[in-house]
Amino acid sequence: MSDKQGYMKALKCRECGREYPLAATHVCEFDFGPLEVAYDYDRIKKSLTREAIQSRPKTMWRYRELLPVAGEPTVGVQAGYTPLIKADRLAKKLGIRELWIKNDAVNYPTLSFKDRVVSVALSRSKELGFDTVACASTGNLANAVSAQAASAGLKAYVFIPSDLEQSKILNSLVYGANVIAIKGHYDEVNRLCAEIAGKYGWAFVNVNMRPYYAEGSKSMAYEIAEQLGWRAPQHTVIPMASGSLLTKIHKGYQEFAKVGLITDTKPKIYGAQATGCSPISAAQKGGLDFFKPVKPDTIAKSLAIGTPADGFYALKVMRDTGGAAEDVTDDEIRDAIKLLAETEGIFAETAGGVTVGVAKKLIACGKIPRDESAVICVTGNGLKTLDAVERHCGKPREIKPSLREFEALLAQEEKVGA
Repeated sequence: MSDKQGYMKALKCRECGREYPLAATHVCEFDFGPLEVAYDYDRIKKSLTREAIQSRPKTMWRYRELLPVAGEPTVGVQAGYTPLIKADRLAKKLGIRELWIKNDAVNYPTLSFKDRVVSVALSRSKELGFDTVACASTGNLANAVSAQAASAGLKAYVFIPSDLEQSKILNSLVYGANVIAIKGHYDEVNRLCAEIAGKYGWAFVNVNMRPYYAEGSKSMAYEIAEQLGWRAPQHTVIPMASGSLLTKIHKGYQEFAKVGLITDTKPKIYGAQATGCSPISAAQKGGLDFFKPVKPDTIAKSLAIGTPADGFYALKVMRDTGGAAEDVTDDEIRDAIKLLAETEGIFAETAGGVTVGVAKKLIACGKIPRDESAVICVTGNGLKTLDAVERHCGKPREIKPSLREFEALLAQEEKVGA
């Protein structure tokens, strides 16, 4: 592997195709299109075989040739390779033949898929010589940057909307990061961060480091394909905030086919949003190839991005693959969180409730056929969003330490259930 660029070739504009050096930059200076990493797939194909992958540790870095670092990763080396759960009980409830849950609620170290993207972004930031990292975040990214920066000895600044869930704020503060709460919604936070990145020259993982950062999401697709026995699923349901995760999971399937690890069976890609912040879903359902920005109003704060940076590309992926988008209300989100927990023993945050709730709708209306197989991506842990469900799960029954009282309680339950 080259010390300077590994298996990367350049940064390439997604619009005009112009190429740029592998530096900390993210926008084409000619048409302002987003930049993404271009790879030497011919070299990768020779090195990245099924046998090579299976001989490596069970982390996202077993696919390192397809991830944008020049050398070995130095941050977040234990991230990824989360379970793919065959969800038979949930499948029966939703009325589909086969259902899988890709469970990033147990990702290391901060219990969300953001640990993947931050592992890549911070490893690459260190290669480029940065000692201060930062991000704009709806919560999970702030947690991941704070934790992984601490482990790497990097200084961290995380910028969040001030109305975030308290558990996510605490989960950033505990690592000693500089947590800056902004009185505004995420899009306002993001605009401020773009200004700060330009002035201070820090490694903002989702601003100037975005081309590298976003590539970390592909590892979820690689794992799904490997865990399914080296095949892409027929249908994948993915939560959408910026839309980046959806586009990168699609890219991950394509790359695995390109280097010969799977056969491309044209997997269909579906996007899930909360009704209170559904610019991409609304556009897809309206048959549009552009979205209208919205002001977020939903309990799914991790998806509350009203002006999604990759919305246009997410719409294109769904259109090109024959997929679709759908959205769910706050009550439907809570019901779906409880349904997943009660059937599969998986406690997802609100974004997981969105994907499960949307999958339920897509199956019910026939957009995902009942006699086929689907994967639902759960991207964060329910312990992060307790306030969303705490008044919707009932209360414990309290008794004295008495067998008589317990038997009276059982008798009462049997009477109610009769």
